[in-house]
Amino acid sequence: MLIKHEAQMRQLGASLIANCETGGVIALSGNLGVGKTTLVRGALESLGVTSGVRSPTYTLIEYYEFSSLSIAHMDLYRLADAEELEYLGYRDYLNSTTICLIEWPERAQGYLNNIGLEIMIDYDVDGRSVEFQPNNDWGNRIRTLLNP
Repeated sequence: MLIKHEAQMRQLGASLIANCETGGVIALSGNLGVGKTTLVRGALESLGVTSGVRSPTYTLIEYYEFSSLSIAHMDLYRLADAEELEYLGYRDYLNSTTICLIEWPERAQGYLNNIGLEIMIDYDVDGRSVEFQPNNDWGNRIRTLLNP
């Protein structure tokens, strides 16, 4: 999928969340500045969050509670050791009512073995290239509904 501008990346985030009927884990991979947080911002804005959506680089986890599903936005860029996830209580977010959007999942190798959908974002001459890799039925259903 080719994303040509920021508004499209935000719309992708909104579509992604609109197609999540239950909680699960979505990993967002890509270089710095490629649009991972923009995608999350679009998802949260579609649920009514109008300000303060930024990458939780220092807090590592920002939690947003909504009436139906909640979102845990995790940025693992500054994670010194994958084991730190245990101390952060990340397993508390792994439930049927929370969507975990995880930036820099490769920083927690060995601890994130429940990723339902991987989204890889990369630079492209015409914008951003986005690829989807479902890892279970939940992720496959979302990918199919997004129809990339």
